[in-house]
Amino acid sequence: MSTTALGQFKITETDGLEVFSLVDNSVDYLSTIDKKEAHSFRQWTKKRNGQEWAWDNSQLPFAEHGFSMLIRVLRGRKSVTILFDTGISADGVVENTKRMGLELNEVEYIVLSHGHYDHFGGLVSALKTINKSNLPLIVHENMFKTRGNANTDGTIRTYPKFPAKEQLGSAQLINTKQPYLIGDGTILVTGEIPRETSFETGYLLHRTLTDGIWQPDPLILDDRAVVFNVKGKGLVVISGCAHSGIINTISYAQRISGIINTYAVMGGFHLAGKGYENRIDQTTKELRLISPKLIVPSHCTGWRGMCAIAKALPEALVWNSVGNLYEL
Repeated sequence: MSTTALGQFKITETDGLEVFSLVDNSVDYLSTIDKKEAHSFRQWTKKRNGQEWAWDNSQLPFAEHGFSMLIRVLRGRKSVTILFDTGISADGVVENTKRMGLELNEVEYIVLSHGHYDHFGGLVSALKTINKSNLPLIVHENMFKTRGNANTDGTIRTYPKFPAKEQLGSAQLINTKQPYLIGDGTILVTGEIPRETSFETGYLLHRTLTDGIWQPDPLILDDRAVVFNVKGKGLVVISGCAHSGIINTISYAQRISGIINTYAVMGGFHLAGKGYENRIDQTTKELRLISPKLIVPSHCTGWRGMCAIAKALPEALVWNSVGNLYEL
């Protein structure tokens, strides 16, 4: 587990971010969004295209149980684009990108939050579509392990396997447990996140196959987030599932960057399911203390967690939909 010192990783300030929700569990093409930083698919496509899009399901991005965001980091006249996670289905992230009028070949890095199949399912298709030699792919050694979940009868439900290295083509695998800066220092991949809060404990039913034996894997140490430092605002923290706990994630990002002010928190917070719902109350209390100006719970946060966050931080919350654009 990392013991990185306070402020050891200085994140270069960005002028802003564009964050596109490519894959998430839900879509909402009707509801309005009042916050100036957040725009529905209907709002931003009309603004950029100058016309309403057609109500044609074959042209609308779709939801699936998974997570992916396309993130443009803006600095002066330059930009860096990363793909953070790739959803669950083989082609969902590629198809949604097309339907949103975006180009995957602008991606300069792929960062995976952790090695569960609802976050790497579209990886092979994304790499083929991006079609770049030596594209940096930020991974963790645990992502390549066989994983599963213990059933109540003692059997194991095996998860889909992470793609074999030969399926990843010419991607440049960057395997790191420690915090890692990319994009000229504008993007911080947290590396392994210490589990320090009393309530964000692991999930006892997770398993990893080690030397032919299914072993408990409650902490899921490969869980990471990406962090940005937006000029005049502060940190933007984006998690995939936050298996390490969203409060642990934010606290660690603050510690290693040396920046306390947290402007936005986005992504999966993993507050869904019997093994996680008991942490909802304490999580929302801590989120109120952190007091982000924008909070976008997604994917595995679950309806109970989302409703609690909406009650605790009503002015900050945006209910995410596939197709949303966040301009930070």
